[in-house]
Amino acid sequence: MEEPNSQKKKSFPLYVMSGGVGSSGEQLARTVLAQFQNVNVEIEVFPKISTKLQVQQILQNASVDGAVIAHTFVDPKLRRILKETAEELDLVAIDLIGPLIETLSEKISQEPLGKPGLYRQLYQSYFDRINAMDYTLAHDDGKNPQGWQDAEIVLLSASRVGKTPVSLYLSVLGWRVANIPLVAGVSPRDEFFELDMRRVIGLTIAPSELIEHRKHRQSHLGAVGGKSDYIDPVKIFQELEEVEGFFRRNRIPIIDVTGKPIESSADEVIRLLRRKLKGAPK
Repeated sequence: MEEPNSQKKKSFPLYVMSGGVGSSGEQLARTVLAQFQNVNVEIEVFPKISTKLQVQQILQNASVDGAVIAHTFVDPKLRRILKETAEELDLVAIDLIGPLIETLSEKISQEPLGKPGLYRQLYQSYFDRINAMDYTLAHDDGKNPQGWQDAEIVLLSASRVGKTPVSLYLSVLGWRVANIPLVAGVSPRDEFFELDMRRVIGLTIAPSELIEHRKHRQSHLGAVGGKSDYIDPVKIFQELEEVEGFFRRNRIPIIDVTGKPIESSADEVIRLLRRKLKGAPK
């Protein structure tokens, strides 16, 4: 039974319009919406708007959908067009950036450039690193194989050799990295064999060090004592032999990470990749 004081929240779309990619407007909208509980507001972003016709078409759709408009136009002409069109259609349109631009322009005694995307251009390397980190986290440990083709680096190894920490370190440097575990007796997914093999690098490690890594992992998971193929020295030696055999058959170069800090292994990966590609970017 529905509680007497409970009310269904009205649903409506929120259109975020921008001359750039719209990320700042979307972030601000989500920040504000977080202050409300049990709301059903769908945010739809409309980026790269540069013409009167685009503005009018989007606002016509907003009128049909009953949407609220929020925009971050730095171009005063587009701000004016949007304001006038919204008034004609009786739409609520919130200017997220115009008042601040006008106030600062007055205080600084300088006309704004009115060019969208300048902030992203100035800090593009930062956004590239964030995107690389997001990609790498989303493609850790064999996840999302449909996106492997977009990787700049693909790391392969047996479990606990160090794929994830090396991948994350590389992503902080701006590389999009997918890492894929190799399991004894199991062939990688079909998507692997469609990759640009110049970007694929194998990692290996001394059996004794791998045993210690796996013992630590097993202890961390609370599995202490007892026999296990996961930490059996003979099984680990055979597993590494099989993995390295896969590397050789597929002509995948190998980096030995035994006793090396993560940054050293990552540097080796980058140097090897650049040699393979003969001058890859970054």
